[in-house]
Amino acid sequence: MAVRRALLAMGLAVPLAVAGCSSNEPVPGASAGPGQAGTFTFAMVSHGSAGDKFWDVVKNGWEQAGKDLGVTVTYQSSGDPQRQSQLIDAAVGQKVNGLVVSMANPDALRPSIEAAVKAGIPVITINSGVDKSAEFGAIAHVGQTETVAGEGAGRKFAQKGARHLLCVVHEAGNIGLEQRCAGARATFGGTVENLQVNVSDLAGTTNTIAAKLQSDPSIDAVLTLNNGVATAAVNAAAQANRGDVAIGTFDVDSAVLDAISAGKIFFAVDQQPYLQGYLPVVQLYLYLTNGNTVGGGQPVLTGPGFIDASNVEQVKTYAQQGTR
Repeated sequence: MAVRRALLAMGLAVPLAVAGCSSNEPVPGASAGPGQAGTFTFAMVSHGSAGDKFWDVVKNGWEQAGKDLGVTVTYQSSGDPQRQSQLIDAAVGQKVNGLVVSMANPDALRPSIEAAVKAGIPVITINSGVDKSAEFGAIAHVGQTETVAGEGAGRKFAQKGARHLLCVVHEAGNIGLEQRCAGARATFGGTVENLQVNVSDLAGTTNTIAAKLQSDPSIDAVLTLNNGVATAAVNAAAQANRGDVAIGTFDVDSAVLDAISAGKIFFAVDQQPYLQGYLPVVQLYLYLTNGNTVGGGQPVLTGPGFIDASNVEQVKTYAQQGTR
């Protein structure tokens, strides 16, 4: 509860972005003016696949914020951009009071997002698509800057002395994943090679990574972009008898944290998915009731942070609760 109070206090401290707005005046362009919190319905449409542990944590934050603020929240997801657009259109048709969208494939979602904005529904983007968020009319973006996070990962491997990095991409066409690898390439200083795998087939992913490690002994580091793929990479290194390979990953769960504790994963980049679910509810609520916006045109950053042997034990308890 202390964390939630701090988040609400942070939001309430932000200056009004709409001149002349008060708690008794409607926000220009919003689909609903101030009213009882229980009258608001917010919809999230993400690009996450069913069962993806990262998006489970986002959803946990989203639903908890709805309970804390007395707001009705709905959550739907699809890894297919066309289907995601249809889900956004459906939410607009239902006249929700606020919309939260992740944009792994921004251009495919643009017509639907712009239609929501035109209908007077405030939109917040999260996780992916920060470069197109304001252009499409969103009032804010919540997440990490993927290029900057990738640069940080590249530096970590460089400091360890690695020279040949394998960057494992688990979703074809996901611009955020491409930016992570590009960021690592910019700071690593050695060879960076991308490897495409299928996140829906982790057994196949393990075999693909293992085969690559066996065929090229010069690879001394692996960067995965998903916590489930990180576990596959650990298994692949064991399968290939490559205990010398340093493994880093984006995103965390209990298995990743245990692997860090055991020395099998070097580090994890944590973009705090719980906040990516929780904060947009607070932001939409304050926008509709008090005219507040957050970020001043810049993304509200939830990462990158780095979890390694120095701080992993502090994070484990929260991961077990489904909040990290």
